[in-house]
Amino acid sequence: MASLRTEATEITIGELADRSGVPASALRFYERQGLIHSRRTVGNQRRYPRETLRQVAFIRASHHLGIPLSVIGDVLALLPEGVAPTHEFWVRASECWSAELNSRIERLERMRDRFTECIGCGCLSFKECGLVNPNDRLGQEGAGPRRLFDS
Repeated sequence: MASLRTEATEITIGELADRSGVPASALRFYERQGLIHSRRTVGNQRRYPRETLRQVAFIRASHHLGIPLSVIGDVLALLPEGVAPTHEFWVRASECWSAELNSRIERLERMRDRFTECIGCGCLSFKECGLVNPNDRLGQEGAGPRRLFDS
């Protein structure tokens, strides 16, 4: 792992990758998506502000929770340029996402419960099944293997 010079205000993509544990290819992707920013040297090399380390940590932690990168980008856009996410920033983001995460948990629990009921009922009828074909939605599309065309 590369050690950063304490006086360094900018770091290379290699240093950022080493310190953050995020591959350089992912860092370039984050940059293309507007999540992080660099400047280019005369030799066209990327240089990132040191604060980018905390931004990358925020991106990774948020993404592991299932927050889409576009939403993470919207939240990071609220930070002034060159400012690392603070503890207060993380708390505010967490509060914003708690409702979404709780909603997702509730949806998954409902799906689990419906799936358990479906296995238990044994009907195996796509026409009647509220899980696979609610309100006979597939029947409204006409005859034929509609589910095969969805994938």
